[in-house]
Amino acid sequence: MSTPVMRVTYHLTCRPGEDPDDKARGIALEQSAELPSRCIPEHVYDDVVPHIDELTALDDGRHRLVLAFPEAITGLEPTQLINNLFGNISLKSGIRLSDIEWTPALLEALGGPRYGTAGIREMLGAGERPLSSTALKPLGLDTSTLAGYCEDFARGGIDLIKDDHGLCNQATSPYLERLHACQEAVQRANAETGGNSLYLPNVTGPRWELERRLDAAQEAGCKAVLICPFLTGIDALIWARERYDLALMAHPAFAGAVSGAEHGIDPALLLGELTRLFGADMVVYTNAEGRFPTYDQSLCDRINDRLRRPLGSIRPALPTPGGGVDADRAPYWAERYGPDVILLIGGSLYAQGDRVAAARRLQDVVEGR
Repeated sequence: MSTPVMRVTYHLTCRPGEDPDDKARGIALEQSAELPSRCIPEHVYDDVVPHIDELTALDDGRHRLVLAFPEAITGLEPTQLINNLFGNISLKSGIRLSDIEWTPALLEALGGPRYGTAGIREMLGAGERPLSSTALKPLGLDTSTLAGYCEDFARGGIDLIKDDHGLCNQATSPYLERLHACQEAVQRANAETGGNSLYLPNVTGPRWELERRLDAAQEAGCKAVLICPFLTGIDALIWARERYDLALMAHPAFAGAVSGAEHGIDPALLLGELTRLFGADMVVYTNAEGRFPTYDQSLCDRINDRLRRPLGSIRPALPTPGGGVDADRAPYWAERYGPDVILLIGGSLYAQGDRVAAARRLQDVVEGR
């Protein structure tokens, strides 16, 4: 191949009687020309069909497949990139996308976070320390109550106070009403305490609503928002990054649908790298010891690594472990994960009763007091 290539690694689980060589060749064709090889003109085959760089049997019975994809077949378009990496083969079985070696042009086309770790710290006026976050919940509360919670958490110093991902435009707390009430509550608390807490409305919605909600959030003075990119389409991150001066916190709702143990996209690649490359400044994932046991410590460490590690000129993004992180364990997680992390703690703050005091205790931990 004369054009630049990205090397893409899959792990294959073969059913009884399924030949790994046939499966590998089938993947290469399915993800490119989508015809039997005998039907593809030779010059087209050479230009578009990924070359099999490696097919190795692993100790666990699976096979490691590395394909060299011609960069040109992506058109440098984010949606076509995903189609090439895991389009038709997502409808098959026993194929897990686990790693990608990017070309410089693809990294530039995706772009990564607008702000990244350093930019979020600057927004908050926070030095080299872990950051704190909590969520407004439960679904069903009225706007006045949610805004009161927001103000309590801001008075306690929580850095990032986000809508829960289930809050959208329900009658109990319509989006615009909640947006303005909560933003004003945080601004009021900041004015009294000298703090820099941020409110993040959940802008997730159908594309026509997504634009309206982002417009409203920016007009209201928000500096960051919450978005569920696996509900809106992951390319919505790039669109929002380019159109708005807002930092983006990505929530993993629905990500598990494409992240199986033997089939799908490795969660570390999906949440740690793809979501970062598509524009997320902060990425929520379910932490070890929480209520999602499939996310063990090893997986969480790999997600963190992919969010932080050097990747051309792409800015690092902030890991945001949540999903049952207990406030009592905050000192442990702050030490284990280091300064470049956002500890997302919800239920165990509410359970303490006094939200302001609970928030201050958490802030004492992340600020090392």
